[in-house]
Amino acid sequence: MYAKVEYTDTFNDGEANYSWVKRGTIRLDGSLSDKQVLAQAKKLMGLSGVRGDVTDTGDVVGFRPYGMNTVLFVIYDSEGE
Repeated sequence: MYAKVEYTDTFNDGEANYSWVKRGTIRLDGSLSDKQVLAQAKKLMGLSGVRGDVTDTGDVVGFRPYGMNTVLFVIYDSEGE
């Protein structure tokens, strides 16, 4: 299983803008918790240690760093690339 990671800017209302985007992929093993997956995604995007709000809709986890006008998405994908 894989998780796609997207990190992008936001409009003033917090909606993803995609005027720039950084993408990556994380290969998952079954032993990782959601918190560990998010930590790996943050590390991949250079956000280790950055605090923010997390939302989880099941297939997608959103992380919005405080004061940065950006959003990180972790999109679970069983097919992979």
